[in-house]
Order: sequence, then structure tokens, then C-alpha cells
Amino acid sequence: MSLVQLIAHADERGLAASGLACLDRCVPLLGGDDEILRPLWTTLAHPADADAWASRLARVRGALAGPGEPGEGEAALLARRMLAAAPSEPSAAGLRVWADACSLAALRIHRLLDPAGEDAPGETGDAGETGGAGDAEETSGGVRGGSPLVAAELRRQTVVLELLAEHGTGGLRRAHEVTTEGRRVLRAVVSRRARGRG
Repeated sequence: MSLVQLIAHADERGLAASGLACLDRCVPLLGGDDEILRPLWTTLAHPADADAWASRLARVRGALAGPGEPGEGEAALLARRMLAAAPSEPSAAGLRVWADACSLAALRIHRLLDPAGEDAPGETGDAGETGGAGDAEETSGGVRGGSPLVAAELRRQTVVLELLAEHGTGGLRRAHEVTTEGRRVLRAVVSRRARGRG
């Protein structure tokens, strides 16, 4: 199935994992460490525990959702919006909207940060102006006309949803590993850009 179809058919756990994975891969833009979202990942093993999700999400927001830095780029602003939009009540309807928005924002972030991409680093825009995850043209090899970083992000988004669809709770560990790999890649990209500006 395409990414759009996977999101449309995902259950609450899959939707939460999809949105959380997108946010987790973009944590380097928010100054967060690699373990900041682990408590939320742990909550996904028991999706019925809505109170645990809400309280842990509140703690994450307290740690990460500070005011934007002067001159902060669009990529970081998109990551902040992902965190701000996370539903405190993990219902299927709210999580589906969040997962779709996170998918789109994460692809946009990777397009902005990829030096091989078409968008200039300072370009402004709003991911909310596009229609959803399906706006990325998908082929068997990734995103048609997209940059390597975007194509890799699209693959990771698809893999996370496939793992949760096929294995349920059993797919969480592998989904987290896929996400960790993507976060390391993005952290390296962010670090190189910071050195280039120095």
C-alpha cells in the first residue's frame, strides 16, 4: 500500500507510532536528546492508557516546546508545530489527523534540509497548505523528482506503518530502530549545516 493508504488503514497504535516517529526523527531541530521521546514510545505498548500518554506528552512539551530562536528556520518551526499539534487524547480521529500532518511536515523538513533538494534553505511556506501525505509523488524507488533525504524519509515512514500493521506491539522495537537511524541522519545534516554557517 501507499503511504496514504497505510495511514488511512492504521489503528490507533500505528497512527501514534507514525506521528511520533516523524517527530522523533526531527528532534535534533528542537535541541532534544535522543531519549527525550522514549517515554512516549513506551506508552504505545499500552495504547489504552490515555492518561500516561497525556502526562508524558506534557512533560515532553515542557522540555522542548520553548519559544523559537530569532531567525529560526522553517524546518525548526515545522518541527515545533508537530509537537504542538500532538493530541493529548490519543483517539483514532485525532491521531489520524496528527499522523497525516506529521508525515507531510517531516517530508517538508527533509526537503528543506537536503543540500541536493530543490528548495532553498531560507524558503518560507506552510505544510498545512498542502493536501496531505499523498502530495508526495511515490514510485517504487521513492519520491519522483525528490531529493535523496526526502526519499529516505518517505521509505522510513512507510516501513514504520508497515511494521505496526503487520506486527502490532511486536513491531514497535523495529519501528523505533528505523526512527533512530533516521534521527542520526538528520542530526548529522543539522550539524553540517551549523558548521557551514560558522
